[in-house]
Amino acid sequence: MSDQDLREQLVDCARRMQASGINQGTSGNLSVRISGGMLITPSSLAYELMQPEDLVALDLKGQPLQIPADGRPQRRPSSEWRLHADVLASRPEVQAVLHCHSIHATALACHGRDIPPFHYMTAVAGGHDIRCAPYATFGTQALSDGVVQALEGRLACLMAQHGQVAVGPTLDKALALAVEVETLARIYLQALALGEPPLLSAEQMEQVRHQFRTLLYRASSGSGS
Repeated sequence: MSDQDLREQLVDCARRMQASGINQGTSGNLSVRISGGMLITPSSLAYELMQPEDLVALDLKGQPLQIPADGRPQRRPSSEWRLHADVLASRPEVQAVLHCHSIHATALACHGRDIPPFHYMTAVAGGHDIRCAPYATFGTQALSDGVVQALEGRLACLMAQHGQVAVGPTLDKALALAVEVETLARIYLQALALGEPPLLSAEQMEQVRHQFRTLLYRASSGSGS
């Protein structure tokens, strides 16, 4: 995929993230891996106004990778560039990182709560639960370190008093996972209205994960149902 195609895909994904309702205003940010680093959304630019040339190319230390064709400086990258860079550096299989402030996931994160295995779909994030990283000021190394740790063995996590992060092999899959995490958070909050819901056991969750892997294998191999 050309640099221009990837830029257009990232802008499209950013706009779909906004249209899905899992993000508001200019909050949230997205990145995708490129040779030598990443493309990331710029700081404080409305998604509906964002153009492919507005995206910022950085190495994973935060240094500029490209100079725009007209010689102008690149835009300022998202304040969360460090989080994206550290996740990509620590997870070579991850190609895309999405951070958003979805309402229900953020409500749980404001209480520092994980999403436990109350529903089998919790396994969609790669484990038995969806962890909540501890609070740290946005844009800091402390926040990045907490998110990287919360994502160990996982594809998504919450961020205390902040929002959620979802990763994936593509931008589309990262967005789909973020929507699923928000859905799970909403269901969990509704279930809590009746009290703490019963949880699935580790054995039951492993059976779910095995079923996911089996169905994924069948889909990728073209096998019938």
